[in-house]
Amino acid sequence: MTKSKIWLSSPHMGGTEQDYIKEAFDSNWVAPLGPNVTGFEEDLERYLGQNVLVGALSSGTAALHLGLILLGVKTGDEVICQSMTFSASANPIAYQGATPIFIDSEKDTWNLCPNALETAIKDRVSKGKKPKAIIAVHLYGMPYKIEEIRSIADKYEIPILEDSAEALGSTYKGQNCGTFGDISVLSFNGNKIITTSGGGAIVVKSIDQKNKAIFLSTQARDNAPHYQHSEIGYNYRMSNICAGVGRGQMEVLDAHISKRRNMHNFYMDIFKGNTSINVFSEPNENYFSNHWLSAITVNPSLNGGKTREDLRLLFETQNIESRPLWKPMHLQPVFKNAPYYGGTVSENLFDNGLCLPSGSNLTDDEKERIKNVLNIF
Repeated sequence: MTKSKIWLSSPHMGGTEQDYIKEAFDSNWVAPLGPNVTGFEEDLERYLGQNVLVGALSSGTAALHLGLILLGVKTGDEVICQSMTFSASANPIAYQGATPIFIDSEKDTWNLCPNALETAIKDRVSKGKKPKAIIAVHLYGMPYKIEEIRSIADKYEIPILEDSAEALGSTYKGQNCGTFGDISVLSFNGNKIITTSGGGAIVVKSIDQKNKAIFLSTQARDNAPHYQHSEIGYNYRMSNICAGVGRGQMEVLDAHISKRRNMHNFYMDIFKGNTSINVFSEPNENYFSNHWLSAITVNPSLNGGKTREDLRLLFETQNIESRPLWKPMHLQPVFKNAPYYGGTVSENLFDNGLCLPSGSNLTDDEKERIKNVLNIF
């Protein structure tokens, strides 16, 4: 008999989402506007703090795209981007006709390497192409080196577009991720810490920025009694139904974070004393990760030659999903001609790293199945 599938990170409903959806149906607010959208934005603003403003959109990718537009990125420009990330961090650069400049990771947080970043900026400036923006990512919920990256960005007067798609609820020195960039983005895709089925948000510092983002996300319709357009717009606004799911999910966000962090501790306990396995963890007390995904690196030289691929395939035999770490963007065929700065940190992480089942809704029986596989390995 085939065992039920254990997913890497599946949606986890809290129970009140349908109340908000029913209210939307009862009031006939089924359009891409309505009280749930406004309420969800306000919920996020209160949660994030720092007097930020939030615009709810159809995806985190849409938020990144609009963020680049708000930062003035145009055809022919260059944008620095963390190489080790999901392709959605980099694709919007291409949407704008700009060129991505990929940067290696550092070993502490697996995020943007400050040394490689400054090297890249100096080199691009010497070539007469000062980058227009820096896309910095909180990988798997781990905050990047906030102060070092901000210091370099300010030194060269380049704005930061903070990709906090995986890091809602993570903090650095008590401040929420999603509030460190000049513009920031969130994602509520089905596998994220909370979900709106599909969806995202742009996080900005001024009402003018929010108004501009909403204007562009609703096809850039001018203020006229007829349909008139002076700019190119996009169909990027979140629907009132999806926002209703988000409102219910906000009620369980902190509980979901706690359960994800418990999964990280679960793996820490299993691998305690095992020198061939390293569980991705905060480098010091300033960092608080939501541990959206728990990840490990495997050192074959210390365990008789067993690799992360051996473990992935072993999980597969038990119908348990695991996944290699993100393949760096500079190794992707679609970006093979893009400039890259740094060493081999991100490549080594990809070769040896694995994401483990991390859902906030994993049962005790499912955890036991996972533990058994790891004990066999």
